[in-house]
Amino acid sequence: MKETRIIVTGGSGFIGTNLIDQLIIKYNDLINIDIKPPKKEEHIPFWKQCDVLDSEQLISIIDNFQPNVVVHLAAKTDLNGKSLSDYSANINGVSNLITASSKCKALELVLFTSTRLVNRIGYQPKSEDDYSPTTFYGESKMLGEKIIRASSPEMSYSWMILRPTSIWGPWFGTPYNDFFMTIIRSLYFHPRNYLIKKSFGYIGNTVYELEKLINHFPVEFNRRTLYLCDYQPIDVYNWAKQIAELQGVRPPLEVTLEFLKFIAKIGDGLKKMGYKEPPLTSFRLNNIVTDMIYDTKDLESFCGPLPFSEREGIITTLEWLNKNK
Repeated sequence: MKETRIIVTGGSGFIGTNLIDQLIIKYNDLINIDIKPPKKEEHIPFWKQCDVLDSEQLISIIDNFQPNVVVHLAAKTDLNGKSLSDYSANINGVSNLITASSKCKALELVLFTSTRLVNRIGYQPKSEDDYSPTTFYGESKMLGEKIIRASSPEMSYSWMILRPTSIWGPWFGTPYNDFFMTIIRSLYFHPRNYLIKKSFGYIGNTVYELEKLINHFPVEFNRRTLYLCDYQPIDVYNWAKQIAELQGVRPPLEVTLEFLKFIAKIGDGLKKMGYKEPPLTSFRLNNIVTDMIYDTKDLESFCGPLPFSEREGIITTLEWLNKNK
């Protein structure tokens, strides 16, 4: 077993659950810091209940454990917040983690996770600190990134900001769980004549990339920001058709964009009435029809071939969904 001591914050979430699944195979010294209990019973021995907003407790846990590596996943990630203060975990939580990390004598690396939503959908930033968020969630993550960069002179360890794009697979939640379920229920309609390309990431490949960074962090990535996803963008309609084929349901139908806009307006109304997750809203429709492609050359050069194909990822995800409906 390796002697590396690892802390994962937010290890009870989607990415964290899958990451810890792999880390516990290889590492003895591992802690998941999360306000919520793990999704899997076998992860409970590694769990320390703590809110990243509780600075005193966070400092105590990290100081006592003295990690070599921290993977910071803890965050509020939904889009339902009514103000920036609803996302304080993404701002003050980052500050608290940086403060706590300053007490770690053997700390070598912190991987901070952010989000692609620090910029509006479809926007290609001109630099790592070029921002255009359109949601409170995206704004909170932007502020978290700014805190990291402003604190950099005091950080004696290597650090990196990773922006997961749209990650899918077992243990996922809204909106990609919903996307799979609409296809399974034959309720997904694709905009006719729209070829949509997306830099999505299957969770098995995302975990593989994270493990590579943990095990062999390259000096050229220090203090950089990269997008975390699969290298090849998916064709959304072909992806949806594969999901339907492998589940044995009707292929998705194509309809006019005008029809989908009408349905999205209904979803907007439902959301205003308090329904948290309508099947389709104008925001989500805009997300669906807008290409989302990011440069992954540096990540691909470092990580090499990814272990899972798109089809393999769909099969594993459907198996999990059918087991956990």
